Formats: sequence, C-alpha cells, structure tokens
Amino acid sequence: MIHRLIGGAAAVLLLASCGEATIPQGPSTEEPSSTAPFPVTIEAANGEVTIAQRPRRIVSLSPTSTEMLFAIGAGDQVEAVDDQSNHPSDAPVTDLSGFEPNVEAIASYGPDLVVYSTEPGDLDSALDGLGIPALQQPAAAVLHDVYEQLEELGVATGNVSEAEVVVDRMRAEIRSIAASIEPPSEPVTYYHELDDTYYSVTSSTFIGQLYSLVGLRNIADEAKGAGGGYPQLSAEYIVDADPDLIFLADTKCCGQSPRTVARRPGWARIAAVENGGVIPLDDDVASRWGPRVVDYLRRIAEAVADVLEAKAA
Repeated sequence: MIHRLIGGAAAVLLLASCGEATIPQGPSTEEPSSTAPFPVTIEAANGEVTIAQRPRRIVSLSPTSTEMLFAIGAGDQVEAVDDQSNHPSDAPVTDLSGFEPNVEAIASYGPDLVVYSTEPGDLDSALDGLGIPALQQPAAAVLHDVYEQLEELGVATGNVSEAEVVVDRMRAEIRSIAASIEPPSEPVTYYHELDDTYYSVTSSTFIGQLYSLVGLRNIADEAKGAGGGYPQLSAEYIVDADPDLIFLADTKCCGQSPRTVARRPGWARIAAVENGGVIPLDDDVASRWGPRVVDYLRRIAEAVADVLEAKAA
C-alpha cells in the first residue's frame, strides 16, 4: 500500500476501503430543489469544463467524489462508480478503475459526466474525444479545497443549494470541534501511522493540518525526509520521540491495532501505549478528504480530550 501512496501520495490515500462513519445525505429527489442554469462552465483542475445540461448518468472514478456526490443529493444521478467507492452502501460499484481507467469501459455506461481524481496522462483528452465532459478533482491540499470541490460538484450536477448546505454544516461542525479543545499547557504529541513500515505524515499535509486544528504537535516534522510530507520513520525514532498519541490509519491494510503496537520491541514504554493513547482509525475515513473529514476530526478531538483529562488528573 505505501509504495502506491508515496508514488502518488495524496491521490492514493483516496483509494482505501470503507468505514462505519456516516456521510451527510442531501435530498435525493429526481429534480433538485435549486439548480444551476445549464449550460455551465467550470474552471476545474483539468481546465475549462462545459456541461451542456444537468447530468443524469454520472460516472465517478474517485471514492471521495462519490461520497461528495451522494452527500449533496446527486446519488440518483450516479450511474456507476469505481471499484474502490464503497461508501455509501448504495453506490453503484463496478469494476472500473480510478488508477488505470479504461475509457472504453467508462464510455459503455453512457456517461454525461465523468468525475475523477488521478490523471494517468490521457484520460481527459480521450473522454473529450468522445464528447464526454470530465471533471478532475485532485486530493485536497487544505480544508478549503474540500469545500470548493463540494460546491463545484453542486454546480456541475445542478445541486447548488444542497452543496452549500453540506459545506455550511461542515464548516460549523469543524469550528465547533476545534473550539471544544482548550489549548494544552504542555504540547500533546502524536504519531500518525500510514502503514506498518512507519510511513507517516507531517503538519504540511492535509492530514497533518487536521491534527493542528486541535493543537497537536507532530513528531514527524523534524524527521529525515519530512520535506516531502510523507517521511518513513524508524522504530527507534518513534520510541525516542515518545508520542502521547498514536493514530493508526493502517488497521485494514495492515491489520494494526493497539495490541499489535504494544507487542513491537520497545514500544511498550511509549506514553501512548502505556496510557491507552493508541487510536485505531478507519483507513477510509482517514484517507478520503470529503464530507467524512468531520468524523475524522471528531475522533481526533475525542482522543486529545482523553489525554488532557488524564494529564490533569
């Protein structure tokens, strides 16, 4: 898993499996309550995209975009999704690949809009040659990107007001979660684990920025290779850093758990292990930067609150 992740770090994080956290659902009526006028032209990551009329056969090749589409009430417009889009449960999953897209297979679904994240080099031009509008939504770099992508999909699908509702709700919930954590008198440190070979993230990444919202200090920021955002740490480095919290984003891919972490040589003396601060995450929620970012941040905040309560006791 990690080799794919480092090769296309943020993009690959989008293609994990599914979790239990809920996704906010918008209206799923045949006609939206507030539509954008069509045709619409969107300045997307892949350039200017014109959509002639409200799409009714959307193909999504990105798990994050799939979650966004259903969140804004465009689920009834989605004809097919890629093989990694397993949330929500009623998404029409197919064997289409977002990493190695087959244009002929995509076209067989008769799409009037294709949404994708990673560009292998010729997907956009091939779809354009078939007269199929395509919208690229790369992995978000900051929270604002998530909001923009939701609003972009709202315009593209004719679900403008529904997208605005989702964005407003996310902003409010994220502000509330961040405000619920009192700034600690002493730094609370953490280690975020991407896989069991100790690849991690720094504060410059999307994930790292979420941790910063609740005042955490990242032990990976000073590590060798931190400039790339996804350094591979050593076991010795992590043990010496003695983080207060360990977040495991490799529970599905690599079978990691508080129990497996405690069995690692020398790790039993890490503060997080000693004090119950090893937090298993759902790999999907930790890697799909769409509506469920709120669930992810809430999970982090709960862990921080527990540590602060223990320190105060």
